[in-house]
Amino acid sequence: MRFKTLKPTSLDIAHRAQVSQATVSRALRDSPLVRPETRARIRQIADELHYRTDRSAAGLRTRRSRTLALLLFEESPDQARINPFFLNMLGHITRAAARRGFDLLLSFQQQSDDWHTDYEVCNRADGLILLGYGDYTLSADRLRHLAKSGAHFVIWGPVIEELPGNYLSCDNALGARLATRHLLGAGRRRIAFVGTAGEQFPEFRDRYGAVCETLRAAGLQADPRLQADAQSDPAEGYAATLRLLGAEVPFDGIVAASDMIAIGAIRALQEQGLRVPQDVSVVGFDDIVTAAFYSPPLTTVRQDTALAGERLVDHVIRLIDGEEVRSTLLPPTLVVRESCGADASAAAPAEAPAADGTRRRR
Repeated sequence: MRFKTLKPTSLDIAHRAQVSQATVSRALRDSPLVRPETRARIRQIADELHYRTDRSAAGLRTRRSRTLALLLFEESPDQARINPFFLNMLGHITRAAARRGFDLLLSFQQQSDDWHTDYEVCNRADGLILLGYGDYTLSADRLRHLAKSGAHFVIWGPVIEELPGNYLSCDNALGARLATRHLLGAGRRRIAFVGTAGEQFPEFRDRYGAVCETLRAAGLQADPRLQADAQSDPAEGYAATLRLLGAEVPFDGIVAASDMIAIGAIRALQEQGLRVPQDVSVVGFDDIVTAAFYSPPLTTVRQDTALAGERLVDHVIRLIDGEEVRSTLLPPTLVVRESCGADASAAAPAEAPAADGTRRRR
């Protein structure tokens, strides 16, 4: 006669670890409320007993799905194109969620006006992660609705005072300062900013503000004519740079609000006979995968997408567990490549410098 082996339970683990069943449950969810050494001991015992969580039963008991919804902003509705920066972060978020025992449900934000009902109320997901939101002025009401409805959500974006605790962001001002200081150190004095810098795009606005502040701190005038609107798309960066060139206001450096914009800007400069970095140095923002393989390889401000993915998942799970979190700024780093070398000003100019110190086109 063959007897059915009883499956180990969390109570068995609690007995061997000499802790409560609730502590076992928290430890297996990687809750920071349990000491790391206790978590490690409980996980070791669970492995020895070949314990596996019955997720469907747990979901019925707790009304949790063990699923996180990742909502991406649809930047190009016709082609459903995803910004490469967010694609990179998507991989890190997926791995971080899997390590915590959560599935990931991926969707576009534009499909509904009531994200809370679509996901949490319907028990499709326990919490929401939002990557990008396009024009903030158009998304603000939905974000406020999320907060008022008690949804568990975090956003990768700038810290908004009226929604404390729900944001993680790169320190955009620090990144723009690093980019501008590098251009100044390379001898650039007429620095343009390519990117929409209005209230609807607060991340780009913060980057532009830091460029202006850094120029003023260096005793230089921030020329408003050297700011050209562009969203995160190579075609927009290309068109914005052509507008700058057409205005005939001299510049010898560009801080682009994103790598996608920078790629378009370099293409426009090259088509107009300008060399990068000898005539105009360019710095991007994001460090997307293709930045290192563009021609010339792009100097850029790197956002730590691996750390961002870990923190986003950790914050939303802590919110689900009823814990408080704080909005956080993650420090960026500058990656120096050929589009703005460490000594770009030493490169031989195509022609003698003009009277105002800028270089003429070939």
